[in-house]
Amino acid sequence: MLYVVIVYLWAAILLYLVMGGADFGAGIIEFFTSERNRKRTRKTLYQAIGPIWEANHMWLIIAIVILFVGFPAIYSTMSVYLHIPLTIMLLGIIARGTAFTFRHYDAVVDEMQTIYNRIFIWSSFITPLFLGIIAASAVSGHINPQATDFLSAYVFSWLSWFSVSVGFFTVAICGFLAAIYIIGETENELDKLRFRRKALIMNIAAVVLGAIVFVAAYFEGIPLLNWVFGNAVGVIAIAAATISLVLLWYLIDKGQTRLPRVLAGFQVTMILLTTTYRHFPNIVVLENGQYLSLLEHRGHDKTIEALGLALLLGSILILPALFYLIYSFQKKAASGIEH
Repeated sequence: MLYVVIVYLWAAILLYLVMGGADFGAGIIEFFTSERNRKRTRKTLYQAIGPIWEANHMWLIIAIVILFVGFPAIYSTMSVYLHIPLTIMLLGIIARGTAFTFRHYDAVVDEMQTIYNRIFIWSSFITPLFLGIIAASAVSGHINPQATDFLSAYVFSWLSWFSVSVGFFTVAICGFLAAIYIIGETENELDKLRFRRKALIMNIAAVVLGAIVFVAAYFEGIPLLNWVFGNAVGVIAIAAATISLVLLWYLIDKGQTRLPRVLAGFQVTMILLTTTYRHFPNIVVLENGQYLSLLEHRGHDKTIEALGLALLLGSILILPALFYLIYSFQKKAASGIEH
């Protein structure tokens, strides 16, 4: 049952990166859109993120609950030493959701709409930035449980070139996912061309920032190169992601929209696989060279068994409801009804 829980944890993180990433990416795309095109872009974004808007944070909640219940030592370590970026990320999620709701449903259209728009755009950028910082900090080896001062314990545990570069890489990935997803939500050829251009820019940014991540890891003594290319799984995953990227752009040039979405999600899956496979089951790397392991630092066996059973039973209720939610939004879109 322990491996069932671990699979759910990994799947929840992946789904949050793919679905939540595309959601955050909508705001990032708006961030890099001119004032002249923002209103039209905003309408397309509503249509695009509607099917996942109501459900994407469910995956983050599931991951947090799994860590809290099944791996309390890992949860407490991350929530203590990374509480600053965690708090910023959670505030970004709250601010973004609030701004999205008020700017779309506020009965009075006034200058507050400008404030809502700015909050939505900036929180869409900040949230994935700190999500990437948190993920990188967990494996960077900068968390020092023996730290005796505030800066060493709670600031330098996450404020590093490696963590920040992974944060910006995550932002680029989110923007890329959103742009690929949005291409299929517009019938206007000019809009399709605009979003294709944005997807290309985000793709190039992701490649450049990915290279910067490796450089930062090298100078900080993090064996990222070995994690990615030091095993057959990593090499195969990177090769598969590269091939799928070429295929994705080929299909976009041919006017395809659905399969490129799948390929974009596949690339994120391969990236997550390469960065987690090599040091599994160690999920947190500490500064003293020790690790927090999903196998060794788990909760009581009875707790893990109950958690695994709850996840299996919950899937029977959650997954059909999620599929129906996506289906209902797509049906509305096909009939011309706004979300």
